[in-house]
Amino acid sequence: MKADFWQLSRDPAERVVAMIAQRVCDAGERLLVVSGDPAQLDLVSKALWEASPEAFLANGKADEPRPEKQPILLSSECKAENSASHVIFADGKWREEADQFERSFLLFGEATLQDARACWRSLDGQQGLKRSFYRQDDGKWTKIA
Repeated sequence: MKADFWQLSRDPAERVVAMIAQRVCDAGERLLVVSGDPAQLDLVSKALWEASPEAFLANGKADEPRPEKQPILLSSECKAENSASHVIFADGKWREEADQFERSFLLFGEATLQDARACWRSLDGQQGLKRSFYRQDDGKWTKIA
């Protein structure tokens, strides 16, 4: 399993979700985006539909009909009804269910920085886990660890 920590600075979470989602979908994988904030899920959905003029990123919410058909499923719960192999925690809150996915992305900003640091430490030494940390510097994403 891989766990990626993405520290947001310039770009909002919904824009970063769209960037990661494009890569996941290009690889032929499915994605679950989790947030406890319904308004944030609405922003993520809009960003996914508007991500690229030549190719939108189809998505739907878990509480709408046929969630299993969605390549990108938006949910308040960490349940991959669409058989997603990747999960993004857009609200900065790690969920224990992350170990059910091949790759997890934790997006966090200043408000959730301390929680992200505690989570990073708690995952230290977990067998079979590869952690990465990315930070945005002047708009460019840099792998720090």
